[in-house]
Amino acid sequence: MVKVKTDLEKELSGGLWLEGKYKSGNLQNPLITIITTTFNSSKTISETFESIFAQEYNNLELIVIDGGSSDDTIKIIKNNDKKIDYWLSERDNGIYDAFNKGLNLAKGDYIGFVNSDDLLRKNALSILVEYHRKYPKIDFIFGSVEKHWGILHGYKPWKINFSWGFYSSHSCGFFIKKQPAKKIGNYDTKFRHHADWDYFYRMIKIHKLRGIGTKKNEIFGKFRRGGFSSKIKFIESILESIDIRRKNGQNILSIFLISTFRFIKNLNKIENLFDGYLSIIKKCFSN
Repeated sequence: MVKVKTDLEKELSGGLWLEGKYKSGNLQNPLITIITTTFNSSKTISETFESIFAQEYNNLELIVIDGGSSDDTIKIIKNNDKKIDYWLSERDNGIYDAFNKGLNLAKGDYIGFVNSDDLLRKNALSILVEYHRKYPKIDFIFGSVEKHWGILHGYKPWKINFSWGFYSSHSCGFFIKKQPAKKIGNYDTKFRHHADWDYFYRMIKIHKLRGIGTKKNEIFGKFRRGGFSSKIKFIESILESIDIRRKNGQNILSIFLISTFRFIKNLNKIENLFDGYLSIIKKCFSN
């Protein structure tokens, strides 16, 4: 008898789901989905996996979305097949496309991202569940995150009107309940660099979801140098942030003033000042 492959088995994939093993949660002990995106991450992904598997709170679901790696990443994923709920490897259209794949597969009560360059602290999910139990009406949580220069912490939604520095970190720090995540929808993949900012803008300004930040010493993980966000040219970052603010209906004059301030504050990061500022003007005021 020939076995017909399921949709999950049609691509290069594996994990516990293919054995029919699924997990569930409840109000007091939610299932937490962690989505890890990878591409040629063989130097770092083992440490990332170890930090996830070492969690004190163990009702978690791990989904790994690989972009078609050509190094030893797939070998490492396969070596951990019995600890991963589902993994998929296929070419994608960038990191935010991979995020969307993970989002659409996730079954957890909470969903978070731990990129293959980053690490979770062993008590991260325990802290998350403590906040979930203490603040049952919140929609999302920003945990404090360690970077090479210090600790990113807090959640100040009012800052989104003029700054992106209103939250700790997307990878390691951000966890959102599944139903509110459905309201927001997918990451907008037309934004190559900062689709997470667009996601947060919609989350806060459009859908007005309720969130909270952990205390500074309640650290979820470590955001390591050299990842996706560290490779973006600064002027590209400004221009894309203009597009995000315009898309979401922010006042054009305020966008121009915010962008000008960022430009002046970071002159040392911009190669061609005249062309850079001209591109900001055009981006703000073109139809």
